[in-house]
Amino acid sequence: MIGYYIITGLISFGLGLVISRWALLKRATNQVKDANSEAERTIKDAQRRAETIIKEADLDAKDKLFRMKSDFDAETKDIRDEFAKKEKRLMQKEENIDLKINEYDQKFKELTRREGLVLKKEETLEKDEKKFNSLIEEQQRQLEKISGLTSEQAKELLMQAMENEARYEGAKMIKRIESESREEAEKKAKNIIATSIQRYAAEFISERVVSVVQLPNDEMKGRIIGREGRNIRALEAATGIDLIIDDTPEAVILSGFNPVRREVARLSLTRLISDGRIHPARIEDVVKKVEQEVDKTIKEAGEQAAFDLGVHGINPELIKYLGRLKFRTSYAQNVLQHSIEVGFLCGIMAAELGLNQKMARRMGLLHDLGKAVDHEVEGPHATIGAKLAKKYGEAPKIVHAIAAHHEDVPPNTVYALLVQAADGLSGARPGARKEMLENYIKRLEELENIANKFDGVSNTYAIQAGRELRVIVESDKIDDGEAILLSRDIAKKIEETLTFPGQIKVTVIRETRAVEYANK
Repeated sequence: MIGYYIITGLISFGLGLVISRWALLKRATNQVKDANSEAERTIKDAQRRAETIIKEADLDAKDKLFRMKSDFDAETKDIRDEFAKKEKRLMQKEENIDLKINEYDQKFKELTRREGLVLKKEETLEKDEKKFNSLIEEQQRQLEKISGLTSEQAKELLMQAMENEARYEGAKMIKRIESESREEAEKKAKNIIATSIQRYAAEFISERVVSVVQLPNDEMKGRIIGREGRNIRALEAATGIDLIIDDTPEAVILSGFNPVRREVARLSLTRLISDGRIHPARIEDVVKKVEQEVDKTIKEAGEQAAFDLGVHGINPELIKYLGRLKFRTSYAQNVLQHSIEVGFLCGIMAAELGLNQKMARRMGLLHDLGKAVDHEVEGPHATIGAKLAKKYGEAPKIVHAIAAHHEDVPPNTVYALLVQAADGLSGARPGARKEMLENYIKRLEELENIANKFDGVSNTYAIQAGRELRVIVESDKIDDGEAILLSRDIAKKIEETLTFPGQIKVTVIRETRAVEYANK
């Protein structure tokens, strides 16, 4: 019984199990069917979407292809139009080229024809030239036979005529250029110089270094000589100056190149004469004291000159050299006073030209520095002064102006030219310098003799103390153009031959007169 129940239970369990599995299998089968149907639907939807996308892509491709074709057609049309235009222009150019070629062909033919004519003319000209040359040679032979001149002589005469004509034309041009430039330059120069002279109003006294000592009586000569000449030897040894005691009444002459020593000798001798005690010991004592006083005077004169011009910072040694110029003269003109005046004139002209006034005054003051020692050192005083200025620290421009004020070196600055002008202006002032009568007359004669040596000169006159030379020429030998050249030649000859201060004006005078008489 129990077994029955067990078997029944087992069968029931097996049937339940089979039924449940069948239900599960059925459910699974249904799910598979549902999945298959869903998959089929998905596939169908995908196929439909794919077909739609393919159709849309096909439509887009067709649309793009259409647009591209339209664009290509449009571009192709533009290119064809452009090509058509270019082809048309090329055809026109080709036609023009053909026309030009035709023109060139015609011109070439014309040139060829003309060339033939030119060749024929050349042949004709050559024949004519040979014919004319033979005629000219024949005429030259006849002219030489008639005139008695060869062709070379005739050429020389022709060249002389042309040279004279060229000189005449050149003289006229020189005259015109000189007159134009002189008008402008003279106005400016006269204005500056006149202003300078007006503004410089210092007194000017022509000084001489005294070389003669007056004696109270002729007995004093014996006392100066002393016993056996010991006094005069002591005085000459102490001062370095020669004493000349001759028949000149009541006077002793002092001879020496050094102006400072000559001044020491003059003062010493004057004191000894006034004191009356003249013997070697007293002479040495007086000379030493006078030398100290003169040295002090030299220093004070140099310092005063620098102070008057407002020039500062000059080396003390240069101040001493400057002061020594107080006892130096040139053409009887005191050199220190001349240097001060040149300094003032340089400063005034520099102010008119807008230049450095202090530098210009300094150059003018020091320009004759070399004259303080030119009796001791060989060479031109301008070169000596430049070396001294350079030695004691003066600026290169100042050194150059000193060296160039007499053209010992070429001037290359405006300041150097100012110093030259001021130096000439100071020396050329009326009464500034004096000369001996013999030298004066000799210089005038030399001036006149120089001009008289030139051809065509009839008379010469040196006037205005030798500062102007008037030359009268023969009008039939010298024309107006040659008169200008003659004045320049005479002036150049004077510069090469003579030494003179300032400038000399050369005036050539040519006069033509026509005289006729009226008779009844």
